[in-house]
Amino acid sequence: MPISEWVSRRVFQFVHGNNLVYNTCWEDPRLDRQTLNLTSQDRLLVITSAGCNALDYLLAGAGHVYAVDMNPRQNALLELKASAIRNLSYEQFFDMFGRGHLPMAESLYAAKLRENLSAQSRKYWDRWIKFFDHPKKSFYFRGTSGTFAHMVGNYINKVARCRGEINELIDASSLDTQRELYADLKEKVWSKTLQFAMNRDTTLSLLGVPKAQRKQIDDQYPGGIVKFVEDSIDTVFSKLPIQDNYFWRVYITGSYTPACCPEYLKPENFQKLRDGLLDQLTVRTDSVEGFLRKHQGTISRFVLLDHMDWLSDHYFPLLESEWQAILDRAAPNTRILWRSGGLRTDFLNDVTVTRNGKSYLLPELLTYHTDLASQLHQLDRVHTYGSFYIADLANA
Repeated sequence: MPISEWVSRRVFQFVHGNNLVYNTCWEDPRLDRQTLNLTSQDRLLVITSAGCNALDYLLAGAGHVYAVDMNPRQNALLELKASAIRNLSYEQFFDMFGRGHLPMAESLYAAKLRENLSAQSRKYWDRWIKFFDHPKKSFYFRGTSGTFAHMVGNYINKVARCRGEINELIDASSLDTQRELYADLKEKVWSKTLQFAMNRDTTLSLLGVPKAQRKQIDDQYPGGIVKFVEDSIDTVFSKLPIQDNYFWRVYITGSYTPACCPEYLKPENFQKLRDGLLDQLTVRTDSVEGFLRKHQGTISRFVLLDHMDWLSDHYFPLLESEWQAILDRAAPNTRILWRSGGLRTDFLNDVTVTRNGKSYLLPELLTYHTDLASQLHQLDRVHTYGSFYIADLANA
């Protein structure tokens, strides 16, 4: 293994093995809702990330959601959200997860939130609930992805000196206005300094992009990772309406607004979750395969994010065994969603699985909805993934 690759992997493992990485989900659940067609009969497995979308799937009608993540800090965040929904007023909840700052966070945590957490999550928040206690540094500038967002904010404020123009852009009321404002801003923001930063593996590690995913983009996208990021940002700010793009608003400003926020932060949905929907949520710290091997029931919907990119390079046997576990626990008419940093997930063509005693290549058991996935991908408000996939699993 080349020394540069060894260093890159060690940095990535250090970042992800010791930190909260995602403080908010970077997958657009609007796309997922349009294809999952959730009903009360569905049992859905999703990789937790920051937990926003697990709550969204409950609101969309899933009968039960299993949020599974190998990083206990990600699950601790979802548990904290659930405890806050149950025990805080809506105003306090929006302060905490809408604005990223809860006055008297430490005392409210001790009095109202801590008791409802698992022992592992208590241990984490006993130390880090102070993330919410700083009036000038939002929770959304915490964790590794938040650290980079904070660095970008400092760059906007102190280097590019264009905070006013950026705020005007994200408040634009029409797509035409957006385009004009972005055209004026792009050269100032998209400088050689920022391009240099986006080309560094250390930066990408903070954002949760492993070496294998970066390699896919470099190999498949003309111009590599830097051009991919540039084109993605161009699309977000000049081709898609910004008014409801809460992903980029929170990244740029550190907070949501009542009019631009995830579904779980809206008052009527807060109440639905509080009134019983949260009882249909299970949070587990485990791998996807590990959870499925222990789970006794079947799963009809899987939302696998982009984690297969992570496994495809150095952990291919784990990728195969995970897919075998998915097949073994899949309900009839199962649908599976995933995303990739690359333009293709050709590595899945080599996955071998067994069903009813017979060996298959995975694509033989999947029916892809390529046109629908492509159409929805163009509307993705995040727009940092190279591709989006919808596949139905053949019934046994």
